[in-house]
Amino acid sequence: MSLEAIQKVTEAEQVARERRAEAAEEAKRIVADAERAGRQLVQDQRARAEEEAKAMLADAEVQAEKRVEQILADNAAKCEALKQDARQRLDKAAGLIVGRVGSS
Repeated sequence: MSLEAIQKVTEAEQVARERRAEAAEEAKRIVADAERAGRQLVQDQRARAEEEAKAMLADAEVQAEKRVEQILADNAAKCEALKQDARQRLDKAAGLIVGRVGSS
């Protein structure tokens, strides 16, 4: 083999080594970028999920408060009806007692 052919082979090997090194660096960069993007995506999704959870909790609290107010209003109405019924019975009971005491 001539000296010129050996130099060409050596140069080709050097070029191949440089290209492999460049490809390895590019692969590292791509992996690093993908990992960084993946971490950012996870962080963004967590933040979004937290915001959605907060909104759902706030909505549930509002709905619970409305339900409590409705239950309290219903119970107040029932209590008032029971009081009125008791007052009517009290009048009847008082009349019966007065009638029995008076006839004794």
